[in-house]
Amino acid sequence: MKKKRMVKSAKFLLLIVVTICIVVGCSNTKSGKLGQKENKNRTFHKNVIDPKVQNVKKIKKSNQDDASSVPLMTSTKPIRAIYVTSHVANSKRIDDLVDLINQTELNAMVIDINSGITLSIPTQSSHNKSYNKLLTFSNKNSSKHFLEVIKKLKQQNIYLIARLVTFKNPELANAVPSWSLKRKNGKVWRDRSGNAWIDPYKQEAWEYPLALAESAAQIGFDEIQYDYVRFPENAAKVDREVAYANEEGWSKSEAIRRFLHRANERTHKYGVRVSADVFGMVGSTNDDMKIGQKWDAIAREIDVISPMIYPSHYSKGMWGIDNPDLSPGAIIKRALSDTAKRNHKLNEQGFATAEVRPWLQGFTAGWIHPHQKYGTAQIREQILAARKAGFNSYMIWNSASRYPKFST
Repeated sequence: MKKKRMVKSAKFLLLIVVTICIVVGCSNTKSGKLGQKENKNRTFHKNVIDPKVQNVKKIKKSNQDDASSVPLMTSTKPIRAIYVTSHVANSKRIDDLVDLINQTELNAMVIDINSGITLSIPTQSSHNKSYNKLLTFSNKNSSKHFLEVIKKLKQQNIYLIARLVTFKNPELANAVPSWSLKRKNGKVWRDRSGNAWIDPYKQEAWEYPLALAESAAQIGFDEIQYDYVRFPENAAKVDREVAYANEEGWSKSEAIRRFLHRANERTHKYGVRVSADVFGMVGSTNDDMKIGQKWDAIAREIDVISPMIYPSHYSKGMWGIDNPDLSPGAIIKRALSDTAKRNHKLNEQGFATAEVRPWLQGFTAGWIHPHQKYGTAQIREQILAARKAGFNSYMIWNSASRYPKFST
């Protein structure tokens, strides 16, 4: 009976591999591929890659040596990107954004790949509280069109970054409650907006974003960017309420470091770079801000680290700047100076470090006072400040993917 089950399992796995090869191709080379209010607006858009969550035996924890060194991949040119929602990428507006890139120094796009996707809800059993997933591409017309868009963007030599929302993933947490953060009474914990989160300590849950990243690499993305690769903010309150699934006894920063280590090992096999977004102040502090994002740990594990240094997110008087939103250049200069010092210190200790590619503000923070409208002049000021600080790569964030034309 055991032999028969093994044969049956092998046939099933072979069927999966054949199916994936038909959809995305089996080559792992680049030539074989198809072509805090503002943060709340990091919107979830629908149906790019459709993950199917299925009942399987409990995933074994990786035996990989998470302490081993992973070589970092460097870029041969500055990467200058704009954020594009999957909805906008699938609309006629993508042509306008391509024109913007062709008319400016921009050369890249950060595109959502898992925000707002619809999960098939698994059926839990009393004997199996853990799930694997089989990633397939949706047969919906929107997903098919998205694949064509990726091909066209690649044909125009646009560098493509896949933004992958990692642990703040309510769709996945609702589909697989056993992977979610739990209250001490065993119920699913939710943040003040009602969103469930994946528990970053749950190593079996890591397989989902890692496999999704591999799928993105196979359809033509040049880089995988992990966003929300952290624990929830308001840590003191969260820590009082949550019973973490921390079987290994790791610190929060160690859990995040190990996840990104494995992400790098997995994704580099496809010749694709790995990046991660971090809070802007992470580059200016020595601790992990109680969310697991510690600069010295993360910068050694990935190819690119992207602090979100939006001037509007800094408090009045920060670094002697009365109103940060009104002085974007000064904020960018100081924040990036701090990150340069952190990396330099690590380099002196013999560690290779991630390239710093900051997120810059491309939105108007109307909820703070005083504030200013962020248009061409304000974006240009940030870019020039970054350049003077020695950083030629950047990304511009606007949750609606609307940007003015600018030159520097």
